[in-house]
Amino acid sequence: MIRLANMTKRFSGHAAVDDVSLTVPEGGFLVLLGPSGCGKSTMLRMLAGLDQPSSGRIEMGGRLVADGSALSLPPERRNAWLVFQSYALWPHMTVAGNVDWPLKVARHPDRAARVEEALAMMGIADLAGRTLSEISGGQQQRVALARMIAQRPKVMLFDEPLSNLDATLRVEMRHEIARLHKATGATAVYVTHDQIEAMTLATHVAVLNKGRVEQFAPPQALLDSPASAFVARFVGTPPANLIPIRAGAWFRRLPDPQLPQIDGHAMLRAEDLALKGPGPRALKAQLMGSIPMMGQRLLTLQVEGTRVTAIAPPAVPLTETMLVTLPDTASVIFDTEGYRLP
Repeated sequence: MIRLANMTKRFSGHAAVDDVSLTVPEGGFLVLLGPSGCGKSTMLRMLAGLDQPSSGRIEMGGRLVADGSALSLPPERRNAWLVFQSYALWPHMTVAGNVDWPLKVARHPDRAARVEEALAMMGIADLAGRTLSEISGGQQQRVALARMIAQRPKVMLFDEPLSNLDATLRVEMRHEIARLHKATGATAVYVTHDQIEAMTLATHVAVLNKGRVEQFAPPQALLDSPASAFVARFVGTPPANLIPIRAGAWFRRLPDPQLPQIDGHAMLRAEDLALKGPGPRALKAQLMGSIPMMGQRLLTLQVEGTRVTAIAPPAVPLTETMLVTLPDTASVIFDTEGYRLP
C-alpha cells in the first residue's frame, strides 16, 4: 500500500530524512520509532503531503504521489488522513461539527450518516452536541479519531497522538487505535518515541536514527535480532546491556574463548546476568538502584565502569556490593561502529 524509494528531505543542506526505502503492505501498521529529531515526523508530513521530498518517490496504493521536486499530489488527493499530536480540533464547533466539517467542505452527500457512524464507532455519540471545553482530553482524542474515520481513508497517519494523555488513558487509547485499525482495514503509519506503543500496535517497525532507518522489521525481530547497537539500546524494557569487549575479553579484562578476537560490544539482556558467585565468570558490581517489576526487581549496577541492568528474584538479598555472573555466550556482537557481526 505504501512504497518509499530513496526518500530524502533536506533543510538548509541537512538531511532530516536520508535515503529511506521501505514497503508497507495493505492493511499493515507501520510504526516510525526513534528519539526526538530522528526524522520520523518529517517522514509522516511527506506521506501526508504537507512537505515535499527533496528527492525520492512515494507511492500509495500503486499510485505515484510524490517524486522529488517534480511531482507532489496535494493532501486531499492522497486518500490519507493525519491525526495531529495536538488533535487540531476547532474549539468553536461542537463534537459533531468537528467531525462533519471536512465532509461538508468535500461536499459528501452522506455526511450525516458518516458522522453518526464515526461517533458511534468511537463511543462518543452522546457527546455530539457538546463543545470541546465540555469534554476531557481523552474524549477530544476520540473526536479527532472520529473525524478521520468519517473520511474513510485508505491510509491513516498518526503523529504521536497519545503524548498529551496520562498513563492510564494512553493504555486505553492504544487499544482503541488497534481496534480502529482492525475495524477499518486501512493501512496505518504511526509516529512515536514510545517503544511500548510500537510493540503493542505495529506489524512493522522502522527504527530511525539521524534520518536513516537503522532497522525495518516486525516488533519481535527487533528484540531477538537487533541490526545495530543503536537498536539494541533503544528497543527493549529494559534496554539491552552493551558490554565492552577487547580482543576476546569481557570488559576488556576478563578473557573468554567464546568471544571473537575483536574490539566492540557484546549484547546481554538483563535476564542474562545471574546474581550469584563466586566463580570464574563472576565480577564485582556496585548497586546503584532497584525498581520493583512484575514480582521481581530491576537492578541498576556499575560493573568495571559500565552501567548494566539485571533481574533479581525477591529472595536475592541486596547489598551495596554484589557479584554478577556473565553467561556462557553473548546474544549478539557489535563492532566498534555499532554494526552487528554475522
